[in-house]
Amino acid sequence: CLVFELLSHSLYNVLQSTKFHGVSLGLIRKFTKQLVSALAYLRSHGVVHCDLKPENVLLCGVDRSAIKLIDFGSSGWAGETDDNTYVQSRFYRAPEVILGLPYGCAVDVWSLGCIMVEMHGGKPLFPGKDERDQLWKISEALG
Repeated sequence: CLVFELLSHSLYNVLQSTKFHGVSLGLIRKFTKQLVSALAYLRSHGVVHCDLKPENVLLCGVDRSAIKLIDFGSSGWAGETDDNTYVQSRFYRAPEVILGLPYGCAVDVWSLGCIMVEMHGGKPLFPGKDERDQLWKISEALG
C-alpha cells in the first residue's frame, strides 16, 4: 500500500478559476522558479519528465504558491528516450518529439515555456488539433 499526501488543486485548476485569463506575473515567477528548480534536479539525475503540463503541477495548498511536480509515468533517462515518440501532451510537445527525432531534457524546458505563456494569457500557446496542426502552429509562430 502506498500513501501519498492529498494535493487537490493543479495549475490547470488555478487557470480555470481565473476563467482562463491568466495569473499575476508574481505568481508566474513563483511557479516558474520552482519548476526550473525541479527540472534542474531531474536533469542532474539524468531524468526527462516528458509530460510537463498544468495538470501535472499540483499546489501544496489552495492559498499557497508552493507546488509539486507529479506523473512520472512517461519519464525516461536522458539519452535513452529516442525510442519512445509518443510522449508529452500535444499542446506542450516539443518539435523534436513531433518529428520523431532524438530528444532529451530540453523537451521539458519547451513544455515549461509553453506553460509560462499559458499562465500569463490563460490559454495554451500552441493548441493544435493534431500533430500536423501542432507543428504548423509552432512553425507559424517561430518560423
